[in-house]
Amino acid sequence: MNPFIFEPKIPRVVFGAGSLRSLTREIDAMQARRALVLSTPAQADQAERVAQILGDRTVGIFPKAVMHVPLELAREARSEADRLGADCMVAIGGGSTIGLGKAIALEGGLPILAIPTTYAGSEMTSIYGLTEAGIKKTGRDTRVLPHTVIYDPELTLSLPLNMTVSSGLNAIAHAAEGLYAHDGNPIMALMAEEGIRAIAAALDPLREDPSDITARSDALYGSWLCGTVLGAVSIGLHHKLCHTLGGAFNLPHSELHAVILPHALAYNSPGAPQALARIARALGVQDAPARLYELLQRYELPVSLAELGMPREGIDLAANLAVKSPYPNPQPLEEQRIRKLLERAYEGAAPN
Repeated sequence: MNPFIFEPKIPRVVFGAGSLRSLTREIDAMQARRALVLSTPAQADQAERVAQILGDRTVGIFPKAVMHVPLELAREARSEADRLGADCMVAIGGGSTIGLGKAIALEGGLPILAIPTTYAGSEMTSIYGLTEAGIKKTGRDTRVLPHTVIYDPELTLSLPLNMTVSSGLNAIAHAAEGLYAHDGNPIMALMAEEGIRAIAAALDPLREDPSDITARSDALYGSWLCGTVLGAVSIGLHHKLCHTLGGAFNLPHSELHAVILPHALAYNSPGAPQALARIARALGVQDAPARLYELLQRYELPVSLAELGMPREGIDLAANLAVKSPYPNPQPLEEQRIRKLLERAYEGAAPN
């Protein structure tokens, strides 16, 4: 076995159908009294529900979260938290909302209670991202790691099937890169494989019955595992490409990860055969990149960057940025090869 260092830093987790009912107890356990509730505009109703549950523990609602956390929005949210005298945040939603909470915590230091309604996994990491002038910058800081996460599968029942699948594939991407991360360890590898298996196994039951609470629970359980992996290890080519493309062209987050994933895994396959074998085993197939590409088609999701709205001229920019600052990756980062990867992803061709 290879040497490794394992220093777990994870939030308190409350998991189970109906666990939103424990919200007030969990806020009290944080010794907080003045919560600012965050959401996207589309999830303002859920933010209102949270505010009603908290009652006089709520000081306000900020329902303006958007993808990729624009710097100016982060500044506005921080000012609002200061104005209201908030001593904590409750972020209900997906990666956009939780990301906004992290942006506030990065400078203000307010603790976050996260209530995920997708399978993004951001709630289990100390990774944050801010976008300025089309450039998304990411980093890690323990200040942005949520204090508590409430996983209530009932809150995912309204998630449409296409978003369920793309969000699930986004979570799978976290675990997949964890399996070949240079700083991985046996515990994270176990969690990664189990997380991929759980999410993949939930997809067909959810296509048959989107209200299947058992399948919703399994998918959320898998998301928790995959997010935990992402929070504990380094990221590679897949996430670097997605951060670059998402910030530069404002592409939808989970769909972008779903499109890039098969191609990034195919690129890294020669340098990480054991990791690819474990991913394939978790998916129940022999060829992981081919299976992930097939899932996009099977569930009628976008298969190309063009469908997501990326301009063709963005390929050169993304390929250049992907190699500009070296980072650990199973395969050497070669600009021309990455350009070919992006061309196939842009056109919607099968991974190669």
